[in-house]
Amino acid sequence: MAAHTLSDLYVEELRDLYNAERQILKALPKILKAASNDDLKEALESHRQETEGHVTRLEQIFETLGKNAKGKTCHGMEGVLSEGAELIEEEPEPEVLDAGIISAAQRVEHYEIAAYGTVRTWAEQLGLNDQVGLLEQTLKEEKAADEKLTELATQSINAEAAKETEVERRRTSDADRTERRPPSTRRPTSDKRPRPTA
Repeated sequence: MAAHTLSDLYVEELRDLYNAERQILKALPKILKAASNDDLKEALESHRQETEGHVTRLEQIFETLGKNAKGKTCHGMEGVLSEGAELIEEEPEPEVLDAGIISAAQRVEHYEIAAYGTVRTWAEQLGLNDQVGLLEQTLKEEKAADEKLTELATQSINAEAAKETEVERRRTSDADRTERRPPSTRRPTSDKRPRPTA
């Protein structure tokens, strides 16, 4: 649908967000299964439950507007989630994977923070004050989730990933040294005895 007015644009952006949230809900179980750090698992599970609430709030808004929530695919979120899925398929060391999961999850959060900030501002401009409150609540939760991920990364997970990286670097370095060791310079011994001289 072409957006001719700010109201049209608002509805289209809400549909984009609705699809994005549903994609996130579909992706989260696999991400949760791949994570190994207990605090990270807890944060992801907590945000999964919040995301269900985000979907419900958006459905409330669509009901108030008398509009259908479906009809748009959020290609931006598809791309972000697909990058996270690729990392999981590569199967790095658990500590490194946890750091990568945080990176992917924060890209998701930043996308949502930008989008929810925009629709909240548009709702305010359009005088849809009841919807402003719902969108503001979701925006606060997205920001809090992003801050929690930053805290987990900086307090422990990045350091654990760095230790694992150092271990791997040493292992690779030792293997390289073994492969580059020069062959022995000793001459091979011969089974033949020297001929006697006349």
